[in-house]
Amino acid sequence: MASPLTIQQIIAREMNLPEQRVNATLRLLAEGATIPFISRYRKEATGGLDEVAIFNISERFDNLRELADRKIYIIQTIESQGALTEDLRKQIEDTYDSALLEDIYLPFKPKRRTRAQVARENGLEPLAKIIMSQKCTNPSEAATRYINEKVTDTDSAITGASDIIAEWVSEDQRSRQIIRGRFQRYARISSKVVKGKEEEAEKYSSYFKVDEPLSRCSSHRYLAMRRGEAEGFLKVALNIDDDAAIERLTRNFIRTDGKTASSAIVAHAVTDAYKRLIKPSITTEIESEAKEKADTAAIATFAANLHQLLLAAPLGSKPVMGIDPGFRTGCKVVCLDANGNLLHHDVIYPTPPRNYVVDAAKRVMKLVEQFKIEAIALGNGTASRETERFLRSLEFPRKIEIFVVSEDGASVYSASKTAREEFPDQDVTVRGAVSIGRRLMDPLAELVKIDPKSIGVGQYQHDVDQNRLKRQLDLTVETCVNSVGVDLNTASRQLLSYVSGIGDTLAANIVKYRAEHGDFTSRSTLLKVPRLGPKAYEQCAGFMRVRCSEEILDNTGVHPERYHIVEKMASDRGHTLKELVENPGLLDEIDLSAYVTEDVGLPTLEDIIAELRKPGRDPREKAVEFSFEESVNEISDLHEGMVLPGIVNNITDFGAFVDIGVHVSGLIHVSQMAEKRVTNPADVLKLRQQVMVKVIGVDLNRKRISLSLKGVEQ
Repeated sequence: MASPLTIQQIIAREMNLPEQRVNATLRLLAEGATIPFISRYRKEATGGLDEVAIFNISERFDNLRELADRKIYIIQTIESQGALTEDLRKQIEDTYDSALLEDIYLPFKPKRRTRAQVARENGLEPLAKIIMSQKCTNPSEAATRYINEKVTDTDSAITGASDIIAEWVSEDQRSRQIIRGRFQRYARISSKVVKGKEEEAEKYSSYFKVDEPLSRCSSHRYLAMRRGEAEGFLKVALNIDDDAAIERLTRNFIRTDGKTASSAIVAHAVTDAYKRLIKPSITTEIESEAKEKADTAAIATFAANLHQLLLAAPLGSKPVMGIDPGFRTGCKVVCLDANGNLLHHDVIYPTPPRNYVVDAAKRVMKLVEQFKIEAIALGNGTASRETERFLRSLEFPRKIEIFVVSEDGASVYSASKTAREEFPDQDVTVRGAVSIGRRLMDPLAELVKIDPKSIGVGQYQHDVDQNRLKRQLDLTVETCVNSVGVDLNTASRQLLSYVSGIGDTLAANIVKYRAEHGDFTSRSTLLKVPRLGPKAYEQCAGFMRVRCSEEILDNTGVHPERYHIVEKMASDRGHTLKELVENPGLLDEIDLSAYVTEDVGLPTLEDIIAELRKPGRDPREKAVEFSFEESVNEISDLHEGMVLPGIVNNITDFGAFVDIGVHVSGLIHVSQMAEKRVTNPADVLKLRQQVMVKVIGVDLNRKRISLSLKGVEQ
């Protein structure tokens, strides 16, 4: 008898990976290694698996371990009933499909007091077996033997027996597989508006009359319909052809010569089993599968958008003016130094209703000179376009770049505990303006302080599985932070907490140590931080940057455990380490094969060379100035055929939304992205990308703008 597959073997087969790679990955995870560390510094062990693959292995391992625990419980439960056979045990152990496992368990699962259970208590199971055999030509006569004080007549006896047969049918694995298969192939999803709520449910008008195959229903449509249902605006249903399903199910139980009275009773019981027991159960199961599939797609889109947003081009370390625009309350202005520290704050009123344009101009010009401002970050909220026009009208004594920055989540940050800790003496308006300025300087460092669900990317984030969403978004943030690396002497506690192996407690300890002892002078100094031991140091050191360190490799992505390799490369060529790093041409002379060992292979050596070619360099692109079309400020200014500049501010699986400066984002449907067919909008566009778009439709009443990339030169 073949032994059941191990969890590692199952994962290797499912993901088409060598088993030893899966084993190595799971071993590293069990030893406390983080996903970014494994992906970056243990490529030889995993075969170069990226963060997504490692995350998937980890998730699947946890799922299969839960399934294994469930199998143990099921076996113990059946065994306690005295019903466990070796064949049944093997069937359970060999099953890796959770739905099929529950099908096997269903006949043995403790139940509430069902109609079938009552019939059994009334002594009707023998009659049910007689009828189920379909050999009895006179069921009524047979039923007379089972009349008692609780079963008063033959009709009651046959009804009770039918209830037992219906339960047998519903608990039969083949029955459930038949109906499950029909749902998977033929299920249709329908949606209609709740009568009398047409106006109130206007935002769901696209789903007032839907009837389509479930297999073709996109994730965003499924989630939208379910949200409309949850809000009481839509009636959503999942259905198959009941008559065809009953006919197929009946064939599985009626004997080929089944024309007896018993066969008719069995056929009726099969119909009852389908309508009352099997269909509701399988419908719930298929709905759950559809929801999980939709969640997976939505979460993947959200994570991809978040990844792009976090790695958006930073301006870098330059003095910046941040402006949170407004009409009645004025524009909140802050001046930040090159490290993002708040130097000054003020309020100007260059827009209606006050229109203090001259005063505002004098104040801005003075602050630009006083704090040597090199760029202005302007929030994209209320009064943004009006304030932008004012700023661009000013004649600065030197080039001052003006950037429009997304405000999404700034208000969340400004009222957060983090903001209060950073600026205990400032109100929320100042904190919000600071966040806008810092987002321009380093989007990643600032956005990690905000819940990803509050920064305006993705759709239906409140409708998907929140635990799955959090795990995926946490991984995305962690991946982005570690791919860029952090400056150990300037990084905030929030940013440090996402570094491999750190977390909130050690991040707070690092910041406290830095405040008490001054800047870190080397990576190794981290070992002096309370509670930061060798394991945490191993996990985090390669992602930390110490720009002022005497050890030149401390400002690269080379891990300290591999410093000796670089030192040997330099000495083998008669150069100092500094000479090797500062002269990239010398790297071309190195034969990497000479440094391959049992622990260090070419993947790691190639990564080391890549790091030496760009020591301390930020892998992200640099921010590029952008401006909207000056003549277009409101949706009413638009007309079909206009070609306008815009910035992509959200990507979904059906298209991309673009800010063209009219306070309402326009949609480029996936069908309008290219002349050829596009299946994934993310293959064509990326978040914060600057594009030229054509207006192909404007709905003023619904405030909807349709855009296209077709025929537009970029």
